[in-house]
Amino acid sequence: MACYNAAMLRTMALAASLAITGHAFAGVDELPETIQKELYNKDMLDPNQPIGDSAYRDFVAKNPPPWKIGYASSYAGNTWRAGVMDRLQNTIIPKWKELGLISEVIVTQSNLNDSTQIQQMRQLVDQGVDAVIVCCSNPTALNQTVEYAHSKGVPVFSATGYLTSPYSVNSSANFVVGGNMLGEWMAKEVGGKGNVLVVEGIPGTSASDSQNVGIQAALSRNPDVTVAGQIAGMWTDQVAQAEIQKWMATNPGDLSGIIIQSASELGALRALQQSGRDMVPITIGSEMGALCYWRHNPDYVSGAIHAWPPGDDFEMAWNIMMRTLQGQGPKIQSILAKPVTMNKEEMLAAIPEDCSEDSDGWYHPGIEKWASAAYLDQFFLHPADPEKYDPKSHPKQ
Repeated sequence: MACYNAAMLRTMALAASLAITGHAFAGVDELPETIQKELYNKDMLDPNQPIGDSAYRDFVAKNPPPWKIGYASSYAGNTWRAGVMDRLQNTIIPKWKELGLISEVIVTQSNLNDSTQIQQMRQLVDQGVDAVIVCCSNPTALNQTVEYAHSKGVPVFSATGYLTSPYSVNSSANFVVGGNMLGEWMAKEVGGKGNVLVVEGIPGTSASDSQNVGIQAALSRNPDVTVAGQIAGMWTDQVAQAEIQKWMATNPGDLSGIIIQSASELGALRALQQSGRDMVPITIGSEMGALCYWRHNPDYVSGAIHAWPPGDDFEMAWNIMMRTLQGQGPKIQSILAKPVTMNKEEMLAAIPEDCSEDSDGWYHPGIEKWASAAYLDQFFLHPADPEKYDPKSHPKQ
């Protein structure tokens, strides 16, 4: 069948693996029981998500602060990445420089080329950075470079997705949980019956594939909801809009809804508006333009699911990195959070009526709601407020 493309077959294989694969829950056993059940349950966890003991439980940064940080970004071509850079440049860097804990942040871009990203990461290590952050990268391609960084005393932090190297520290929402939330929401939104189009992010990246596993698992529990097609939106509105328009042009049958990974929902809305079809429900994440359409049409959908607000998600990884450099000792390889939901009343209170449906900005629930200091404390052996760290207390000072 045409709808069973390579992306869907890959997801089906991963979902099958999820059903039969167990985990060694070594580091997870130290977490509160509620977190274990909600976010580290093997039935709701990507089987490739690393959840063993962290390699940095006893880590001490090779230099005292102020630290030099490298950010090896894999892509800069969508609004989500722009949201990350906005938080990094306008909030995070000024704040932590003022605290005297960082000296500079060196940013590189690889434009989805693994070989380029590997080269850039090695250069950052050789230039003397104290830590490297990567984002949304291939889960296996960087592993040798992560091990190289570790051999030089440089920890690597994977924001918004995981690396499978035992020497990385990963942070994100649990994307299988998030995908389940998206799929279940859509099933209820269409009354448990209908044809839906599933729009992936960037196939092959852990964040995209994990969300897709959750989506497919949720839909499998709703047998009267049919996946009419599956395409890739590349987490980019323009790409998603073009791909959805092409799909609709060759699939004129009934369409009940679109499950799409943020940041692409604004593209889905534009595709529907230009198609002349009914405005069927789509899954809305944190893109302001899509939230604004909902604000102007409050009965359009019943809710939104914030799976990875870019600034909050990146700041979570940054805070984990600073705690690790300070010797707080992360317990496990992957520190996970849960997506944040928004109902109509919350949307009306948060999104101004004079908003723009063309906005490519992002709504953020806020770091305290996404991954507060108290929440992160639970994942460290020696938790403390990272903003109150005294550089003179560093053992190599």
